[in-house]
Amino acid sequence: MNIFTDYEHVIRLGIFLSLFIILAGVEFLFPLAKRKCSRLRQWSVNLSLAFIASLLLNILLPLLAVGAARSASEHSIGLFNMIDISYATAVILALLMLDLLIYGQHLLMHKIPLLWSVHRMHHTEIGLDVSSAVRFHPVEIIISMLIKMLFVVIFGIPAAAVIIFEVLLNGLALFNHSNLKLPRTADKFLRKFIITPEVHWIHHSEAAKETNSNYGFNLIFWDKLFSTYRDKPAVDYPLMRQGLKEFGTEKPLSLYKLLILPFQKV
Repeated sequence: MNIFTDYEHVIRLGIFLSLFIILAGVEFLFPLAKRKCSRLRQWSVNLSLAFIASLLLNILLPLLAVGAARSASEHSIGLFNMIDISYATAVILALLMLDLLIYGQHLLMHKIPLLWSVHRMHHTEIGLDVSSAVRFHPVEIIISMLIKMLFVVIFGIPAAAVIIFEVLLNGLALFNHSNLKLPRTADKFLRKFIITPEVHWIHHSEAAKETNSNYGFNLIFWDKLFSTYRDKPAVDYPLMRQGLKEFGTEKPLSLYKLLILPFQKV
């Protein structure tokens, strides 16, 4: 476990890159819908956003969630560090709690106008692909990390749980944002437990009633529990229009326009 936590950056990056390459290849062979713009343009913009966000995170919040978990453990801060519970049980409970946190945070990003002004950049993508998983404004990434760090300290989330959750979150985000058409039986089975591309694509529809559904990233249970789950879109996936009408659904926005978007009035 010490090796796992000591080399978490290398492990996470290795898994991310491996999954990115695999899913990029598979979605090329079995697309859910026709591409709206070139891979070069889409990937260069989305990966640039991820690089900028990562750079700012390490400058402004070098401790990050894993560091916060280690610090809480060393000083016996937080619920799991104060109660008699096995490490394995704490990790499992923490994974469920973190997933619920991400669901709730995503819901609030849509419901609170100030947060939506930041999150809406993610929804300007006119056609999802695997790179869309990292298409978040740096301000949103910083807000999300602050919330996560506070949550980790309050509940004393184990560092191993934080790392496992981040790996799962990144991996499943790559999966459910990808332009991948799963076999019908596979999609039907997987969506009993996790968010599949067809489920999450509904969330990126230009139709407001569809955008305001399917908030989960990992487990599908939260959407079903809180009645925010939508089973299928109004139109079939090849015909679905994605993006936000106020920013256009035909032409992709430039990196500069995406970065200044939270500070603009529509």
